[in-house]
Amino acid sequence: MAAGIWSFEAALISFIVSSLIGSKLIPFLVKVKCGQTIKEIGPNWHKSKQNTPTMGGIMFIFGSLAAIAVTLVCYRMASDELLINKQKLAQVVCGFVMAFLYGLIGFADDFVSIKKKRNLGLNAKQKLVLQFAVAILYLVVLGYFGDDSTTLIPFYGKLDLGILYYIISAVVIVGMVNAVNLTDGIDGLCGSVTMFAASFFMVMAGVSGMQGMNIFCAAIAGGCLGFLVWNFNPAKVFMGDTGSLFLGGAVCAMAFAIDLPILLLPVGIIYLCEMFSVIIQVTYFKATGGKRFFKMTPIHHHFEMCKWSEIKIVLVFSAVTFVMGIVSLLLFLFGVVQ
Repeated sequence: MAAGIWSFEAALISFIVSSLIGSKLIPFLVKVKCGQTIKEIGPNWHKSKQNTPTMGGIMFIFGSLAAIAVTLVCYRMASDELLINKQKLAQVVCGFVMAFLYGLIGFADDFVSIKKKRNLGLNAKQKLVLQFAVAILYLVVLGYFGDDSTTLIPFYGKLDLGILYYIISAVVIVGMVNAVNLTDGIDGLCGSVTMFAASFFMVMAGVSGMQGMNIFCAAIAGGCLGFLVWNFNPAKVFMGDTGSLFLGGAVCAMAFAIDLPILLLPVGIIYLCEMFSVIIQVTYFKATGGKRFFKMTPIHHHFEMCKWSEIKIVLVFSAVTFVMGIVSLLLFLFGVVQ
């Protein structure tokens, strides 16, 4: 019960701060002309979104930071027990720092894109080098604070991968961060899907007695909801790479903190579908000399081309995340993955 109270407080603070920041941030972004440049190859009807302010992810970055800081301080003051040991505190701090650094990479990408008035910011090589550096730093620092697990797959006696764990983990983190980034393509989609993903990780962290990470997840979920006040269709602001890369880092931090990155597969099923739709499209296009497997990718654009409304896509994709979150939670509670 106590865990629920603290997570509710974190979610509420994050929601309020994020939504209030939006009321000041959006006019500022409009004033300084931080408008989104819409890709020419995208759906024609997206051109009406040209110059909608971007970098709105700043809302939930600072909203979740405020919520985590305030709630953890109140939590420690209100309890007689040592609530967060050094390792558990490191998971929360390192998780947020990793997400924040990814947000900075996204901010740089958005800034270059806005300055050059094009949809492309940093080039792929620059982004990958920076993203891998952040992932490796995160894993090394966690190891320094005692999180020395080298298990990615919780089967067969928790198969120990040794040094290979760090290599695979870095690839998983970077891949998932970019998958979340690809999900940010229509109004309200990435925020909605991530809100549900964070909510399920919040429950799993609470069940595991990881109150710090429980608060972290709640803050992210609340921040996403606060952002949706301004981002749900028709969007008044976009999160930009600033927000989507931050959320990608945050989701990875949640999965690695509970020592079950394998759960990124079901909980993050929408992110993975978005990413693999692009991989399949590019591979098929090259193999067939110009034919397309999907009408357009990432896959949410395919459904747009099939005449689905943006709201319908958001609702369906969120429902899929919810169902797979339930499946993941049941697997977790019944000890299938642990």
